[in-house]
Amino acid sequence: MTLLGAAEIRALAAELDLKPAKSLGQNFVIDSNICRKIVRLAGVTFEDVALEIGPGLGSLTLALLEEASSVIAIEIDSRLAAQLPITVASHSERSADLTVINQDALQINELPNSQVDPTVLVANLPYNISVPVLLHYLEKFPTLRSGIVMVQAEVADRLAAKPGSKDYGIPTVKAAWWAKMSLAGTGPRSFFLPPPPVGSQFGRFFPPTSPPEQNFTSAPSESSRKTLLIFASWKSRDIFRPP
Repeated sequence: MTLLGAAEIRALAAELDLKPAKSLGQNFVIDSNICRKIVRLAGVTFEDVALEIGPGLGSLTLALLEEASSVIAIEIDSRLAAQLPITVASHSERSADLTVINQDALQINELPNSQVDPTVLVANLPYNISVPVLLHYLEKFPTLRSGIVMVQAEVADRLAAKPGSKDYGIPTVKAAWWAKMSLAGTGPRSFFLPPPPVGSQFGRFFPPTSPPEQNFTSAPSESSRKTLLIFASWKSRDIFRPP
């Protein structure tokens, strides 16, 4: 198996006459080393069924197929969804282990014709839908045991913020309800085609050891009171409304 390098990604984009759509947050990973690092950080093993959201031109898909038992890739762009199996077949002997779903990730509540449940999530998410997409999949697919999301640095800081910090808020509490979030590294602008306007960070998640604090046996601290107020505010509104 060979991964895609920067030159191959650019050539493939030119062959498809692909002009990355800003509305879809299309910034493709072009560094094969960072792809393998993401897979390693996500803890992918051959026992895993990897769920990839936004595979783009397939650089990370190939890295996932090196380690996972199978990969399910969800791609909204029909051109990219059609090209992905072709790219994988030309670079890997494991094309049979790839399933591509051409659909809006937020419209998927179950995986069609799937006999297996996903266990690890890897996603390169645009800023405007990153939190809703992450929460949607954590809720709908409780078999996910770990994962990595690549998001704008500011969003990652908010998802992994600690109580009492300036970044702590509604996105933090929403994410903590479903998973334990932490920061796992940075993605410089040069890792992407085209380079995004700001840098990215990797947010890593595991299932929480316990639900967020809601019941207090003594007077709550200032950070606990803020968590409780945020949680109550969130529960009174649509969970998937972007923050």
